[in-house]
Formats: sequence, C-alpha cells, structure tokens
Amino acid sequence: MEINGCSPVHERMKKRKASEELNELSQDLLERVLSHLPPSSFLRLRSVCKKWSFASASATFQIACSQIPFRDPWFLMVDRDLNQSVIFDASEGNWKCLLHHAVLNQSIPSKQIAVASNDGLVCFRSSSGELAVCNPVTGARRELALPDSSHPLQAIAMSSFHKAPSFSSYKVVLVSGELPHLCFRTFSSNLNRWDEEVTLSQNAGDSSETDISGGATVYFLSKSGEVVATNMVRSPSKEFSAVLAVEDGDEILYFLNNSGRVMSCNLSRKIFSQHPRLLPFYSEHSIDVVVCGGEMMVVVLSEFLDTASLRVWRFCKAGRSWMQAAAMPPAMSHELYGKKADINCDGRGDVILVCLNSAEFSRCVMCVVTANAWVELPECVVNGMVKEFVSAFSFEPRLEACV
Repeated sequence: MEINGCSPVHERMKKRKASEELNELSQDLLERVLSHLPPSSFLRLRSVCKKWSFASASATFQIACSQIPFRDPWFLMVDRDLNQSVIFDASEGNWKCLLHHAVLNQSIPSKQIAVASNDGLVCFRSSSGELAVCNPVTGARRELALPDSSHPLQAIAMSSFHKAPSFSSYKVVLVSGELPHLCFRTFSSNLNRWDEEVTLSQNAGDSSETDISGGATVYFLSKSGEVVATNMVRSPSKEFSAVLAVEDGDEILYFLNNSGRVMSCNLSRKIFSQHPRLLPFYSEHSIDVVVCGGEMMVVVLSEFLDTASLRVWRFCKAGRSWMQAAAMPPAMSHELYGKKADINCDGRGDVILVCLNSAEFSRCVMCVVTANAWVELPECVVNGMVKEFVSAFSFEPRLEACV
C-alpha cells in the first residue's frame, strides 16, 4: 500500500546506508543511539538488519527507550468508515499507514474503534462493548473483561500511574449512570482487574444554573430557520470520549453531557459538578473537550455576524468563567461559515488536532496553543484516494509501552 506517493526504492537506499554506518557500533551503544531515533526511523530501518531486529527485542533497549522523557505525538486517525489504519506523525508532519505492519492489521480488528488513549497506548471498544488496550506501534494487545453493570455508559478515559521505567502501568476509567446519579469504576493494569463501583455525589457548590437533569431535548430555530435540538449527536468514535487531568493532586475526568455541558468528575474526592455554559444553548456551535499542557480546555466552533470562529478556551476556577486561550485566524475560520461542521479534537503536550467534518466539508488542522499557531494538515492520499477523517486519538510512539 502506497501512502502519499512515497518511493520504496528511496526508502530502501536510506535503510541500507544508515544500517551500514551504525552496524559497527557495540550492542550497548547501538541500543542507546537507536533509543534516540524517531520511532518511525527505527521501524523503517530495523527490517534490513538482524542486529537491529535483535536490539528491538532486547530488555536493555526497552529500558533505554523508557528513559527518553517525551516523544512527539502520533495521532491515530479515524475515517468516515470508522477505519483506523493511518496515523499522523507530528514530528515529521506526514502520514503513515499502520497496515504496512501485518501484526498491527491483526491487532486492531475492523469492528473495534478507538475510544481513548494515553501515553503509548490506545483503548478500543467493539460494537458489543468489549474493551481492549493496544500499543499501535508494536501491536501488543490486552483484552479487558467487562465488569457487570446495569448503568448506561457515559464516558471512557485512560491514564498512567507513572512513566519511567517501563510505561507499563495504566488504568481505564468508566463513568456510567444517568444524571444526577453517576458512578465510576477503574481497571488497573497492575492488578489486572476492575475495582468496585464507586458512587459520585454532586458537588454542593455546583452552579445554580445547572441543567443536571439534562436528558430533556430543547428545540429552537436557527438563524437559517431550521429546527435544531440541543442534545448532542457525536461521531461513534467520540460517543464516550473523555479526558483525564491531575489538578491540585486530584484526578479529574471531564466529558460532555447530552446538551454539550462540560461535566467534571473528581475521582479522588468522589464528587461531580457541571461547568457553566460557554455559549447560550441556542447558539449554533460544535464543542469538544481536550487536555492540553495538563489542563482541561474546550474547543468551540461557532457562528456570529455572518462569520465563523474556532477558538480554544480554558476554565478559570476562581471566577467560574471561561478565558480564551487561542483562536484560529479569521482568514482560516471564515470559510467554515455555513458548513455546519462537527469538530472532534484531541491534545498532546501543547498541541491540539482538530477534525472538522460536514456533508460537504472535511479538514484537519493543528493548533500549538502556547503560540496560537494554526496549520492545516496536508491531504492524506492512500492508493490514489483522499482520506477524510472524523476524529483522532493521540499517543506517544513508545516501543516499550506494555499492555
């Protein structure tokens, strides 16, 4: 399979040259050098050299890789058909196809779609509800036995206990129930089991403007005269999307309820609350929640005075208000006007990737929040066909990440 016209001959020449130059190194030094290479480079080059293939399976090489504190993110892309065989490499600014590696094609069944990610791992969910955690780089995979529950699922998120030295400790959190009766339970990779279900209480200081019963649908007329419902209908890959952040020592899970309000579940204190609306419910907009730089933020696409704006907002707890963190330049956002696009986002470090989609429109853009820098991603062409992506899930490409 060819993606964006890469030349196989050119790649083979690059592999051979790099292999010859590094093959003279001792095994220990070779492993340390390889651990600093971008993961895509190592994956391309190890296939032509037995010494490099041996190094990839070495325990000391795994330790060397784990000592690299940060790797530029990859984004696992989900297309309109809910396939996920393409990644975007943020460090190289290009697309890669996971189907180049047969083991990965087997480790991510077509009936399972990504629902959460953290560090070097991605969590998948099948149409029947089964969960699995996978390392998209190596294809390593673990099925998670589903816990018994009579409550409807609301959100799924992942987090890590720690990084060094093995990137092997993680947990998956499920939030379920009907507002205002919420509960959660956690799968621990160390214990290989689900904890008991924990009930969440509503924060006594929650805003009086809350619409906590939030299942009721409110209808209104849009500017174009169309009847619009407030209840959100999300892409299947983002239906249970949630993010986790650590704030003041507390682990907090954020997700969007049916009416587009940001829900905050403090897992440490076992309480939940609801953030104030960023825009009036009758405003035409699409919204998603991300973690960027360790902080919860929301991305909002809205229309006002015959133009569209795409902005990133952070929440100020002191005043319980929203403050703008970044805004797409008007020259880029104006063409979104009238497209009725849906946005789905994910963040890693200070980068947010935004997928914008409507019946007539598809685009992916990346924002570096700290610099308020926006760039449109290049088209992804696979076998001569342009791919259109509805969502993305970020992860660090970690060979040493264990499931």
